[in-house]
Amino acid sequence: MELQNLELLRIFVGEQARFGHHPLYEEIVREARQVGMAGATVLKGVLSYGHDMHINTAKIMELGLNLPMIVELVDSTENIDGFLPMLQQMVRDSAARVMITREKVRSGIIE
Repeated sequence: MELQNLELLRIFVGEQARFGHHPLYEEIVREARQVGMAGATVLKGVLSYGHDMHINTAKIMELGLNLPMIVELVDSTENIDGFLPMLQQMVRDSAARVMITREKVRSGIIE
């Protein structure tokens, strides 16, 4: 297996954030697919806190109202660079608060 030098863009967004009539995390994935990004995965956090220092949890007895959704995109530096302006516009239009991280990764596929 040969590993490629790629980048990982990780987007943290509350599950209640909306873009139009749909969850923002779903629309991020749709947009990534439309522009030909290599792939996207959405993970749901079970425990978090953010800028407001409020703890959100998925425990049954403590209903989490706005758990984190983490969208991960792995692609080339160029494709991530091209996607960021679209992502920024989507976030502005949604009026959501989003955090992103970006890091270099080595990636390969095993078949």
